[in-house]
Amino acid sequence: MSTISTHFQHTFKKDLAFLYNRVNQEIYGVGVKKQRIEIFDDRVIIFAQHKRVQALKMLSKNFHHLTISVDSALIAEFKSLFKGQIESTLHLKVKTILKDYDPITEEACTIIYLAEYM
Repeated sequence: MSTISTHFQHTFKKDLAFLYNRVNQEIYGVGVKKQRIEIFDDRVIIFAQHKRVQALKMLSKNFHHLTISVDSALIAEFKSLFKGQIESTLHLKVKTILKDYDPITEEACTIIYLAEYM
């Protein structure tokens, strides 16, 4: 693993957390409850606890398959917007973003693969 300066790492994590929360607010109308960011060479992992959108929470009781589809579509939109924000704001090339979300625990994990090492 490469070593980057503590100051740069702190600033980068702060900027990335801000972007993650901003994109989340844009899509879902609410920010995240908690975030933790870990950096490993060209990979960044974001662990986050979200607040489930009330309408989706209500629909999931009787329309579980529908909410799975909606969650999947929203995650795809989130990844696209987040990638664009990282590239335009932080000037980093992103290879891909992977994300999963558990609506029951409201926990999410996002993995960002950067085009080069930090």
